[in-house]
Amino acid sequence: MENIDSSAVRKDPSQKVSKPLSPGTQAPDFTLRAGKDKTVKLSDFRGRPVVIAFYPADFSPVCTDQLALYSEVLQEFQRYDAAVIAISVDGIWSHQAFSKSRNLNFPLLSDFEPKGEIARAYGVYREKDGMSERALFVIDADGVIRWSYVSPVHVNPGAEGILKALEDLKARGGRVAATV
Repeated sequence: MENIDSSAVRKDPSQKVSKPLSPGTQAPDFTLRAGKDKTVKLSDFRGRPVVIAFYPADFSPVCTDQLALYSEVLQEFQRYDAAVIAISVDGIWSHQAFSKSRNLNFPLLSDFEPKGEIARAYGVYREKDGMSERALFVIDADGVIRWSYVSPVHVNPGAEGILKALEDLKARGGRVAATV
């Protein structure tokens, strides 16, 4: 398993290439809104792995399929004690409607104000488009990024890479090698 160079999958050469944070990097902490009166802080998950799925937009076809898949295989992620959170620049009301309509069983976090701040911190914001890349991060119990992947925006990355990263993390006692 290895990180994918996002320039290798970019179709539009005029689009600025994202440079996602690399394995071994401390994951930037954040607090994002998950509803009208609810916030989620990354550091609240210390002590267990976290899967972060950045996605472009609620209700788009590929995002809908991707997040529905993660909801369907959530028990597989939980076998590794991993929490799953998804982040886009959409607002909390859109997230609530999207989550309810698709029966999603993990938090959708709003990177809305200031727009894309957390996606930028992780190196996966698409300035030209005003949205995040379709990017995945597996973070260990100590808050260190152990695996990352950027998929073409129009391609559902599936769950296989995440599950492999979680398996590797478990096999190495909580650490995934930067390049496997």
